[in-house]
Amino acid sequence: MSNVTRMLLGGVRHFTKRYKGEGGVKYGLITYYPRTPDHVDPPIEPTKLLMIQRVKPFKGNPYWQKNVLTLLNLHERSSAIAIVKNTPEMNSMLWEVKHLIKVTPIKCPNGLPKDGDLNGTYLHENGTFMVTHKVAIDPSRIEATEKFTNDWRRLDKETVQRQLRLKWLNPL
Repeated sequence: MSNVTRMLLGGVRHFTKRYKGEGGVKYGLITYYPRTPDHVDPPIEPTKLLMIQRVKPFKGNPYWQKNVLTLLNLHERSSAIAIVKNTPEMNSMLWEVKHLIKVTPIKCPNGLPKDGDLNGTYLHENGTFMVTHKVAIDPSRIEATEKFTNDWRRLDKETVQRQLRLKWLNPL
């Protein structure tokens, strides 16, 4: 095939120049070029836990990807989530199936729950783990509530209904 035919069929080939400016910062094998010379990245603290959800179908994937999804227990329902630790071993497993899953870091704005405080926790879809700490109830309030419920003179729903029904049946 001649060069003219290749050009007509293949279009024009564009060559781009890579930016090889000065001021790059070396991080191992990677050279990072900041936008401004005095630019400093903010410190990042990685989260301890990750929330994983499968977004693509399980069917039609190679066996090694199915094995990873099965290990994460994401092979049954697409709405199921898995909570995993943010470790290098787990990240390498997730890297194999990154196109099949959605990874959300879990943030704990109220701190981690204490022992026996798990009933007041909720994990949002955006990865926010909310903890409502148990509130200590004043013993005098508990005593006052018990005294009120055990009082024979109080008007509860059943007593009021019974008395009103009797008045309705015998008005005089």
